Amino acid sequence: MFRNLRQDINSIIERDPAARNGWEVLTCYPGLQAIVMHRWAHWCWTHGLKWPGRFISYLARIVTGIEIHPGARIGRRVFIDHGFGVVIGETAVVGDDCTIYQGVTLGGTSLHTGSKRHPTLERGVIIGAGAKVLGAFTVGEYAKVGSNAVLLKPVPAGATAVGNPAHIIDKEALSVSPSAKMFSAYGITANGDDPLIKALRALIDQAAAQEQQIERMAATMKAAGLDCPSVPECDKFNSAQLNRLVD
Repeated sequence: MFRNLRQDINSIIERDPAARNGWEVLTCYPGLQAIVMHRWAHWCWTHGLKWPGRFISYLARIVTGIEIHPGARIGRRVFIDHGFGVVIGETAVVGDDCTIYQGVTLGGTSLHTGSKRHPTLERGVIIGAGAKVLGAFTVGEYAKVGSNAVLLKPVPAGATAVGNPAHIIDKEALSVSPSAKMFSAYGITANGDDPLIKALRALIDQAAAQEQQIERMAATMKAAGLDCPSVPECDKFNSAQLNRLVD
């Protein structure tokens, strides 16, 4: 238990620049305290002591503002940063080295008792503040879920999901070493444009290029003496203005 606690403290110090020393982390970080109390509750739960397990998790919620069902499985070096309002359901699995921010829900969409109802987070997953991950699916290793996303489907390893409902915006090459990945505090990559915005920008740019091509063709035909039927005048296409509206 103490070895795991030491690893948890060191991982928090590595990932949080505000953490100054181990004593401060142990006494002032509710995410760490919630995980320690969850380990007690989970031990009770798996040894047939269901009520004590639930009561310990209830006390942990009062003290830390973080609710973790005693049946959930939490890996090593998991960092719940700030943590207030985090809810982790009974059949959820959180892998080693995951980071979860405040307001996150790892919830279920099924009411069938005894079945897997909550998500599985593999190693190194980052769940941004306010995100809701709902359902019995897997979020792959080192994937990221952006702040306030509502995720209802699996995410491949190394990918980033944002939006409501969440969709994939980036999938890093799996050959990249995990240690080489930059830590992304709220699950958003540096080039994290929404794919719908990217598609709209591409359509706007294509329409602008086609308009220019039509104008050149009309000018060439007119210079060659070919009769071009006139069309009603309309507003000039302004791609820069439309791109600003999309942003």
